[in-house]
Amino acid sequence: MAKESGSASISLKEGTDIAKVVLMPGDPLRAKYVAESFLEQPVLFNDVRNMLGYTGIYKGKRISVMGHGMGIPSMGIYSHELYTQFGVESIIRIGSAGALSPELHTKDVVIAMGA
Repeated sequence: MAKESGSASISLKEGTDIAKVVLMPGDPLRAKYVAESFLEQPVLFNDVRNMLGYTGIYKGKRISVMGHGMGIPSMGIYSHELYTQFGVESIIRIGSAGALSPELHTKDVVIAMGA
């Protein structure tokens, strides 16, 4: 069995690490899809509770992608651990969202400025 290190929710497999920038979809299978479709040499670093996380290269830069599960409380747990225990500097939430505003249309980009 490979040596692992990490936190309660994220367990780094031996010889793997997490990039300073992490893309975070809610669905761990979307993280796998992004890693396998867009990253060069993706390496699985986490599969605790099937919350898949990969690190690879995108356009010459190291990027990680990891699911965060359903809802903001789950994302809060994973993002807190990534920032405080793994030295991550930026997390970018990717994926789908909904809105109740008639001014928004399909494919519009929404940037949240607060909650």
